[in-house]
Amino acid sequence: MKFDKNRDYVAEAEILKVLGHPVRLKIVAGLCSKECNVKHIWECLELPQATVSQHLALLKNKGIISGKREGVEVHYSVVNPLAKKIIDIFG
Repeated sequence: MKFDKNRDYVAEAEILKVLGHPVRLKIVAGLCSKECNVKHIWECLELPQATVSQHLALLKNKGIISGKREGVEVHYSVVNPLAKKIIDIFG
């Protein structure tokens, strides 16, 4: 058995753990195809705005997504390459 000593397995495991929640996985999958604001996300998911905001905050804090302010709205997009790769794998 051989391991890459330079690979950050802890960071990769953290990304996998965060994406292990179905709502967060849906959010990231949707944001991989198009950046959206929080209102559009919670309308698509049919979840309360507060619930979606909590998931977005966690995804943002873990460096998976980023928010860009446009006027009064914040548009979110996926910025983590590993998260994008994971979504691509599961199509």
